[in-house]
Amino acid sequence: MASVTVKNLTLRFPVYGADNRSLKKQLAMISVGGKIGKGVGRAPIVTALSNVNMRLRPGDRLALIGHNGSGKTTFLRALSGAYEPDEGSIEVSGRVAALLDLGLGIDPSATGYDNIRLRGLIAGLSMKEIEAKTEDIARFTDLGGFLSMPLKTYSAGMQARLAFAVATSVDADVLLLDEWIAVGDAKFRAAAHERLLDLVERARILVLASHDVQLVRYYCNKVVRFDSGVASKVHPIEDLDAVLAMPSGETA
Repeated sequence: MASVTVKNLTLRFPVYGADNRSLKKQLAMISVGGKIGKGVGRAPIVTALSNVNMRLRPGDRLALIGHNGSGKTTFLRALSGAYEPDEGSIEVSGRVAALLDLGLGIDPSATGYDNIRLRGLIAGLSMKEIEAKTEDIARFTDLGGFLSMPLKTYSAGMQARLAFAVATSVDADVLLLDEWIAVGDAKFRAAAHERLLDLVERARILVLASHDVQLVRYYCNKVVRFDSGVASKVHPIEDLDAVLAMPSGETA
């Protein structure tokens, strides 16, 4: 059964080469949304996530809201397994699909077909599963003969179409989304929206970080607000207006 259990999750990152008044230190704090404290030796420490707790079960559609740098993306990366907790624990049951960085694992020197296989392996698919999905992925990209050519011959839009097609080919129990993805021209964006919507509907659990209030209301049934790495409790989506109006630092 799909599930996500987060207990007292705390993540810290050292900021090397930064003194107490440096610009690098301030930029680090803004980028991850945490608070800076004293670290080991002379390196300051950014607490990117502090004592985060939540439990998700099948049917949960959780929205992560908060300003840029509040900790939403860091939390999604932690759920995906990219970050190991400094304190606390994360337990995720079921296959995870993390649509956080479409450019991850792309090899410009390899062909489109080679990149389909590479991205599929990164997403946790077996070679048998990848081969079974390759025809559908190729058809959806509408790249034709370009799939036999190196990605360095592609435009940025063509690369995005290929990456999106592979990323959305995974049947996920737990789907992690950092904003709703829209790539390509108008025609492809319409098809991409339908493909992504189908993926969302098939997922047992959705965790979506977004600034789009309408999108959050439509797709989610629960909401959490992040502020400087601290998460509020999980609220029903009906409380979204109240959660949005929370004063900075409020975690109720």
